Formats: sequence, structure tokens, C-alpha cells
Amino acid sequence: MAFHRSRLIITLLLFAFAEASASQLLSAKVSCFDCTIPNQYLSQIKVSVKCENVRKVAVATTKDDGSFKADLPRDPKNCVAELLGGPSQLYASEKDKVSPVVKGTEPNTYTISTPLGFLTSCPKNSLCEAAKQFGASETFDLPLPPEWGFAPSSYYVPFFPIIGIP
Repeated sequence: MAFHRSRLIITLLLFAFAEASASQLLSAKVSCFDCTIPNQYLSQIKVSVKCENVRKVAVATTKDDGSFKADLPRDPKNCVAELLGGPSQLYASEKDKVSPVVKGTEPNTYTISTPLGFLTSCPKNSLCEAAKQFGASETFDLPLPPEWGFAPSSYYVPFFPIIGIP
């Protein structure tokens, strides 16, 4: 009888361990809105996944087709996937670079509710267009009368930084 009881306990422990180690997997893709060649800029893009009440942020890297996978905590709540960037300059609006994580169709799978997408060139009527007017990372001088004895105004006026993701 003791043998059967220990066998039952071992079976229950193995089942509990298997249940506890069952990972939740986020599987999704990113999209390029202005790419002319399919899958041109989709590889090596970093995507972060943050869940409520979890300190660790998961970071995934996209494959050639733009797909990525990330491990989620055992009981994911209010998770968000965010497009971080890639090997080349990317431009994304706030609504296209963040997406809530939702339950997938299969057990222990999750996906994103809205597509994560980006542009490879600066969109018109955006902040990066305004920065180009001044010249990225350049200073400019305001005309100050030399008799005032001040250094050039570029020493006092901050420069305009290169605009990244608007």
C-alpha cells in the first residue's frame, strides 16, 4: 500500500510540475507600411512585452518574415507589446507601435490585438520634417550686437536633436 501511495504522490508532483511549467507564448508579426520589397526591413526588429505586476520585460527579435515569439508569465494580465526599433531608422505613430496582448485561438497562446507597424521613411507633416528645416543636430546663431560682449548665441540656445520615432 505504501508503494502505491508514493507512486500516486510522485504522479501528482509530476503533473503539478508540468502544469506549473506550461508556458504562455506570444506569437505575432510586425508590418512595414511603405516597403516596396516584401520582407525587406522586417528582420532584427526588437519588440518588448510588458505585463502588469511583472518586473521582467520580455524582449523578442523578429525573424526575416517579421514574426516574433515571446514567453509570457504563467498568468498574463494586461500585457502590452511595443515596437522598440531595428537596425535601421524606423518611424511609427503611437497607435502603430503599441498593441495590447490578447488570448489566441489555441491553448497557452497569445497574440496582439492591433498590428505593430512602421515606416522606413519620415511621414509628411510630422516632427521629423520640421527638424529637417533647421538641420538635424545643428546649432544656429541669433544676431546679438557685438558691443554687448556676449559669446555667440549658439552657446546659450539648445540645439535641435535628431528626431527618432515621432
